[in-house]
Amino acid sequence: MEHNLPVNVREYQELAKKALPKMHYDNINGGAEDEYTLRENIAAYGRIMLRPRVLVDVSKIDMSTSLLGYNMPSPIIVAPTGPHKLANPEGEVATARAAAACNTIMVLSFGSSCKIEEVAASCDAIRFFQLYMYKRRDVSATLVRRAESLGFKAIVLTVDMPVLGRREADIRNKMVCPPSPNLEGLMPFDDDLGTGGGSKLERFASETLDPSLSWKDVEWLKSITSYLPILLKGIVTAEDARKAVEAGVAGVVVSNHGGRQLDYAPPTISVLEEVVKAVAGAVPVLVDGGVRRGTDVFKALALGAKAVMVRPDHCRANSCSGRWKILICLTALQVGRPVFYGLAARGEAGARHVIEMLNKELELAMALCGCRSIAEITRRHVLTEGDRIRALL
Repeated sequence: MEHNLPVNVREYQELAKKALPKMHYDNINGGAEDEYTLRENIAAYGRIMLRPRVLVDVSKIDMSTSLLGYNMPSPIIVAPTGPHKLANPEGEVATARAAAACNTIMVLSFGSSCKIEEVAASCDAIRFFQLYMYKRRDVSATLVRRAESLGFKAIVLTVDMPVLGRREADIRNKMVCPPSPNLEGLMPFDDDLGTGGGSKLERFASETLDPSLSWKDVEWLKSITSYLPILLKGIVTAEDARKAVEAGVAGVVVSNHGGRQLDYAPPTISVLEEVVKAVAGAVPVLVDGGVRRGTDVFKALALGAKAVMVRPDHCRANSCSGRWKILICLTALQVGRPVFYGLAARGEAGARHVIEMLNKELELAMALCGCRSIAEITRRHVLTEGDRIRALL
């Protein structure tokens, strides 16, 4: 048994910083331009206060929830993040095993440093696949069909990246990101990418990502998969949330790309209620960005999310009851960087420990706030800055 294990995500972050080359740590930990949104994603959670209820029997706490019809022991799921072999030689295979050990859902990034087939074969678990829209639609279509054939249960389309945000740390470090093995044979890779300044990631993105991405492409994506539900990741306004519902997607992920795309976009927790109100229970809402504590998960659930980056089975069979719709506005919270920190520090064991710590912290927060189940977490359990201002008027 190991001794002196980290006791929180921040300690894992410090270990990851020591373990990784500066280029790789800056890539996963950095944001766009002034990194205002990056900082605010975390800081905004700190400005939300908890309102605990006492004299409640909390001898039994049930954190279970459901997303797209798949049961989970807690609302915390693993978000898609950059190539995990930058953190550990086993890459996403180790992360997948860690998620499976915690019975949680993993969203595999298109940029995985392990092939989709390797991750699918590594363990028996529920997984979603995250996708970008490429200029060559045949590449996107091939990736969708591979994920579908390998048993992935949903497609998460990232919609806030028609072009790459200005990530100055990557430019300064001339970031070299190895080509995704999932794209081998689908598109050529230029060994000279990035020479002459900038980062290879920046050049690759400019040559492959499609800036013409629009709502018609959501319709196209729906047309090429026979049964996989599609979630849109990158929604931060009520207007786009309503358009997503009109487009017939299975869910939306409130996300600003971890502060890596548009700087001065709002922190995700600050717009969660706006999006939840806009969808009005029509589809589940997920949220990511800034989660570092179980109390953060609790706050998000109180503001409308019922799980941290996973959605309950709202559209799997299109048979949700009215009662179910009321329960699932926010279904899951997605956690990305913390799992990467754990993987960098201690491999699969570290990634698993991070998920377990967050679950234990959530369980403790629920008990101390007098909530015996996810369903008992309500808006009245939190006090936001807006609440405090309105109370003075």
